[in-house]
Amino acid sequence: MFDKSLLDRCISCGFCLPACPTYALTGEETSSPRGRITLMRALETGQLPPDDPTLAEESSFCLGCRACETVCPAGVEYGSLLEQWRDHQWSGRDRPWIARLLMFVVSRPALLRLQGLVRRHARGGPGGGPDRAGRPGAAAEPATAPDQPVSLMLGCVERGLYPKVSRAVRELCPEVSVPSGQGCCGALHAHNGDSVTGAAMARALGEKLPGTVLTTAGGCAAHLAHHLGRDRVRELSEYLGEAGYAPAGQVTVDGRRARATLQDSCHLRNGLGVARPPRELIAAVADYVELPGADRCCGAAGTYAMLRPEDSRAVLDPKLDDIGRLDVDYVVTVNPGCLRQVQQGLRRRRSRARAIHLAEFLALAERPGGLSDGRPGPGEG
Repeated sequence: MFDKSLLDRCISCGFCLPACPTYALTGEETSSPRGRITLMRALETGQLPPDDPTLAEESSFCLGCRACETVCPAGVEYGSLLEQWRDHQWSGRDRPWIARLLMFVVSRPALLRLQGLVRRHARGGPGGGPDRAGRPGAAAEPATAPDQPVSLMLGCVERGLYPKVSRAVRELCPEVSVPSGQGCCGALHAHNGDSVTGAAMARALGEKLPGTVLTTAGGCAAHLAHHLGRDRVRELSEYLGEAGYAPAGQVTVDGRRARATLQDSCHLRNGLGVARPPRELIAAVADYVELPGADRCCGAAGTYAMLRPEDSRAVLDPKLDDIGRLDVDYVVTVNPGCLRQVQQGLRRRRSRARAIHLAEFLALAERPGGLSDGRPGPGEG
């Protein structure tokens, strides 16, 4: 079931415990990365039967945020172990029905296209071709060689729920193309018990998107980088940073420079090590305020918020408390799942803060006057 070399790498030191959000909720060893690896070993050796309820519970309770990997002195690849565990634990009818439904939808490009005509809007040019008009910000050379195309990946969730994100990217990066016929990158499959299909979907999408793959979803970026190679994949903030992008204006609220903070994407930060670029971009157009625990999961975690809504809220609530104390105008995210999670949480709290994707936030600064559309909130993106 498991790659033995990965299981053997864990030395049970416990450095992972303070980094784990679910261990923070329960204080129970089995709900920590170390405890779950112990369960994996028991499953592998037959000490626990496959239908043991603790195995089912803990394989589901884990957020898969990979924060444990960043503090592990032994270099345990916990994310890969979790995928292998769920491949076994969530096979067939044992996979949650919500996950099965979502996997069915995203694996069919025709169904994805029914979410809306996002591709046409994202392209912006006549006849569906890219609009090459220059942006108002300072011109920057592309991060790749002139003969290396850059293809914008339209995320499964993002193209339906947040089409303005792709449109904002076209404002910021008119040099990118938006190829048609895009499917899912396979991250959802990989995280929900079908890593083989997830890998195949990533490779298939890589064949459809020429050159550098530009994504606005941290989770998709980490998954694609694992299967296509790090050199082919760029998340928006690192792409803009490498290009030397310089915003033309600033985001203001009620005549003052907006106060903004960032909620990290777990897989972008923990999987790819991208944390500084989005902060620098936000600070260029607003007064940046660091969110305590920005590097800790917001509870979205792909399908987690739908599979375990109560636990998801329990992870998010302390973060919402911190956002309230910061008194910010905007909470910027770099992943559509995080955007949805924070947006809904702020709405429940009736917060004046507005959750917004980084692409849209930067686009606000580029528009005439660099002004936002009035005072943000409550919690709307």
